[in-house]
Amino acid sequence: MRRLVPVVTSVLALASLVWGAAPLSADASATARPSGSITVSAASSLTEAFTQIGKQFERKHPGTDVTFNFDSSSALVLQIESGAPVDVFASADTANMDKLSTAGSVTATPKVFARNLLEIATKPGNPTTIKTLADLAHTGTVALCGSDVPCGKYADAALAAAGVKLPTEKVTRQVNAKATLTAVSAGDADAAIVYVTDVKAAGSSVDGVEIPSKNNQIATYPIAPLAHAPNATTAKAFARYVLSKAAQKILRKYGFLAP
Repeated sequence: MRRLVPVVTSVLALASLVWGAAPLSADASATARPSGSITVSAASSLTEAFTQIGKQFERKHPGTDVTFNFDSSSALVLQIESGAPVDVFASADTANMDKLSTAGSVTATPKVFARNLLEIATKPGNPTTIKTLADLAHTGTVALCGSDVPCGKYADAALAAAGVKLPTEKVTRQVNAKATLTAVSAGDADAAIVYVTDVKAAGSSVDGVEIPSKNNQIATYPIAPLAHAPNATTAKAFARYVLSKAAQKILRKYGFLAP
């Protein structure tokens, strides 16, 4: 499996049908054997889980090759809108998926395959003793995702729910969730608001501080094959596989919540 280096709202209608049911049953690609290469553009918070899912998919379907492009969902949408040859899109929010659906870039109904929560990441040992979102206003530099990026929007909503306003000069905005976490692990920021799964994946390089449910935000992750996927058969197969018990088990292992 190869990994690409990323090139730098309305309501999404969700259905309970699984791909391969009525709307797709007449499509030969829904039952054809997966083969060849696909490119999956996925939110950066899915890096570890999707990398393992991709390897498992390749083992299940010999002759397939999954290449991942991980970045913020908003950046990935811009790439797709610009004509990037992408087969599958997995977003960290419904708004960005809805943009593609509205534009006709997604014809199959997107499926929610996971959910996520936010967490505060601090330097190991939590040297500034951060216990709540309010403490972030009195610490040093705080890393957040960009204001147009899903994890940045969720973080802004969590801070607003807690009645916390961070001094502008203390905030540094990053391109995606992974870069936001790296700002802390590399020592460039004292704390960050990222996803629970990012803190878990970082291991001992950061500490995590739970955000209470009354202030936390639920991130919803939909996936869909793209209308002009270069390899429609394998794209649909991979999107279906992410909803399988085997893939869902991997997502749970990395801290994602059930759909």
